[in-house]
Amino acid sequence: MLFFIAFVGAAIIALVLWKAMSTVRGDAPPTGEPAVPGPSRPRVSGPDDDPDFLRQLDERVKRQDDPPA
Repeated sequence: MLFFIAFVGAAIIALVLWKAMSTVRGDAPPTGEPAVPGPSRPRVSGPDDDPDFLRQLDERVKRQDDPPA
């Protein structure tokens, strides 16, 4: 009997934690309403995704490899 009570208690705790972790986020519509298209946040990318940064880095490396004559 004690095992059954412990199992039910663990199930209730798991259910509460699952509901707490799946709360409505700021970018998701509440209560299952369809999402309304609107301004989205710009995608954050690192410097290794930026073509200009990679080009400048490549030029800097080439300048360091070629010593002045």
